[in-house]
Amino acid sequence: MAKIGIAVFPGSNCERDVHHVLNNVMGVQADLIWHTKDRISGYDAMIIPGGFAFGDRLRAGIIGAHSPIVQEVKRMAKDGLPVLGICNGFQILVESGLLPGALIMNDSLRFVCKWTQVKVKKNNTPFTSEFSDGQIFQIPVAHGEGRYMADRKTLEELKKNEQIVMQYSNGDPNGSADLIAAICNEQANVVGMMPHPERASESILVTEGAKNDAIMIFRSLVSTLEQKAMT
Repeated sequence: MAKIGIAVFPGSNCERDVHHVLNNVMGVQADLIWHTKDRISGYDAMIIPGGFAFGDRLRAGIIGAHSPIVQEVKRMAKDGLPVLGICNGFQILVESGLLPGALIMNDSLRFVCKWTQVKVKKNNTPFTSEFSDGQIFQIPVAHGEGRYMADRKTLEELKKNEQIVMQYSNGDPNGSADLIAAICNEQANVVGMMPHPERASESILVTEGAKNDAIMIFRSLVSTLEQKAMT
């Protein structure tokens, strides 16, 4: 059976939500792993959840990016294992150099917490394989530094290499370049996303009349790991 690790930092606040979805909704084993752990073995994927690692001191994600566990996440990413960073986890992936660009203060200069819609631009990652190309679904955002920015060359490379995984489709919650909501590395095994799929993975959590399609982020991961186990 697949085994998934969930990194936990001082200030993380979404790790239990991710843990609940994976263990109780998806039925796979997921363990919380404290950030000082410098040796990780036996895990098939890693998720860095949202929150405010180290209180977002200095800037969001920068201290967490230097925690011992991130060195192990880098090793796992290099070995081709799936790695997902959600919100603050996305910030940590960027600050650690696993993903390009930067995440800065929202253009409103205010914390944004709302429902939005995203469009899947790349459905051949371990976290989007269950979506159809171009699928649009509802998902919440909750961040103060969620504005994705990169220089022109980097943005051109993201487009050329098809590394833009999701874009906001019904408005712009934070001023991100090209409405970017999620990106991946060139190998497509590392994905960072600002929206929170763990907050919309059960029907009781979504708005009336909407589907909880955000759970397909986790379904995609489980499906990817199951297929890998059979090869």
